[in-house]
Amino acid sequence: MRLKICHLYPDLMDLYGDRGNIISLVQRCRWRGIEAEVGLISLDQQLDFRDWDILFLGGGSDREQGLLYEDLCRRRENLLSAIEDGLPVLGICGGLQLLGKYYQTSMGDRIPGVDILDLWTVAGSKRMIGNMCIEADFLPDGSHGKQNTLVGFENHSGQTFLGKVEPLGRVVKGFGNNGKDGMEGVHYKNVFGTYLHGPLLPKNPHFADLLLSLALERRWGKRELKVLDDNLELAAHTYMVNRLKQQ
Repeated sequence: MRLKICHLYPDLMDLYGDRGNIISLVQRCRWRGIEAEVGLISLDQQLDFRDWDILFLGGGSDREQGLLYEDLCRRRENLLSAIEDGLPVLGICGGLQLLGKYYQTSMGDRIPGVDILDLWTVAGSKRMIGNMCIEADFLPDGSHGKQNTLVGFENHSGQTFLGKVEPLGRVVKGFGNNGKDGMEGVHYKNVFGTYLHGPLLPKNPHFADLLLSLALERRWGKRELKVLDDNLELAAHTYMVNRLKQQ
């Protein structure tokens, strides 16, 4: 079996080691004998999202998001079609914001998003930074047991607000989308957006496997992933969950 992973705008949207998410997906495929192809796609390059199995958008600054808007906007209908068809998408920080309606800067200027997700972001005066833990009920039972927590590191001043979409999870420790409503990230179909850096997937192997399972099912039909020895990763994950809950 083979999976194609699209890393979109890796030269412009790669803050805080987010490319580690790609490394994690590729390695977890290799350990299972699944061929993983990574495409590095940037401005003006040919791209049909329906040909790919996982799409990743990392974090970037306001300036980068402004540069990307026109390029991603012309791809909007193609991206929306792939999302409605079940394409797994992971958007981190700026990648999450870009899929929404707009980002309003501290000067009041609005950087348009591609308006695929019903959310918007407003620059805040306070930087929300630190380790974060959330509870995410969408995570299924599996080889990892009922592991419904995600951990990572947030570093953003943008305050994101959700319309008619579900959050990724509930904040246990940290700020989340806006530091006010106790929600973090967004979940729509197989689209997952979050402020969790770290990078996210090495710290949460159960989430990485969910993305792989969704991608395999969409391309090849229902498949059972080979169980990996994640004792070390899950021990680190559990340690951080317990540490944050005690703070």
